[in-house]
Amino acid sequence: MPDNDRVATETMVPVNGIELCVATFGEPGDPALLLIAGASGSMDWWDDEFCRRLAAGGRFVIRYDHRDTGRSTCFPAGDPPYSDVDLAHDALGVLDALGVHQAHLVGLSMGGGLAQRIAVERPHRVLSLTLMATSTVPPAYSVSPPATPASEPQWSDRRSAVDRIVAGVRGLGGPFTADEPHLRRLAERVFDRTHDMAASQTNHFRCAGGPPLRERLGEITAPTLILHGTLDPLFPPPHAETLRAEIPGARLVWLDGVGHEFPPTAVWTQVIDEIIDQAGRRTQPA
Repeated sequence: MPDNDRVATETMVPVNGIELCVATFGEPGDPALLLIAGASGSMDWWDDEFCRRLAAGGRFVIRYDHRDTGRSTCFPAGDPPYSDVDLAHDALGVLDALGVHQAHLVGLSMGGGLAQRIAVERPHRVLSLTLMATSTVPPAYSVSPPATPASEPQWSDRRSAVDRIVAGVRGLGGPFTADEPHLRRLAERVFDRTHDMAASQTNHFRCAGGPPLRERLGEITAPTLILHGTLDPLFPPPHAETLRAEIPGARLVWLDGVGHEFPPTAVWTQVIDEIIDQAGRRTQPA
């Protein structure tokens, strides 16, 4: 498995009155591809080598830390003063800060929900849409937040926090999930880059929801690809099938043996090829 300890150059950018940490791969003149992570997910979960391979396909790849993750602005744990609409606007703000008007969006879990919102409410910003491990329901609100209160010391203790992150990833994964030593190194990197682990691990699950989107999915005009693990325990296969039915012209590609997780290396070739192919598609004239 490629080592993920090498960190791409990171830049802090002003977005919507806060600061977000951004990293890019590839040439700025290539079509932009924005990676939007899931709830509590910093940019670290988009593996460096995965991003490089996407960039090698002729894409300007952008990843970033959501607010309350990584090096981005954090708010007090347990009472976030923002909604998922703000999180979607953050994604657009990252593009604005980089001078990018349109991008191919790749969203995972909650990030897939944010990408759906952008595709519905700001269709002129979206070149194509790739939805991974997500659903028509708001992904951040369909699961319970971590059971341990944010005030308890586990998240502030490096070893305890790393143990909990690794256990969470393995619990939602499948046979291709990274081995424990790799996950521990990644979780340690996440911990070391994060301002407030308690906020990172709780706030996205407690933030307010914006206007419902499901009845508007039929308005999506961007070419849409759905990548979904056959073993996803959080959003079983019917979630992906419903997405395909409700988004006009959407393609559904199954990732055999994959759970609810960032793409494991065993399926990188399939996932990267599909994303690059999707980013080359265009909306057909009516």
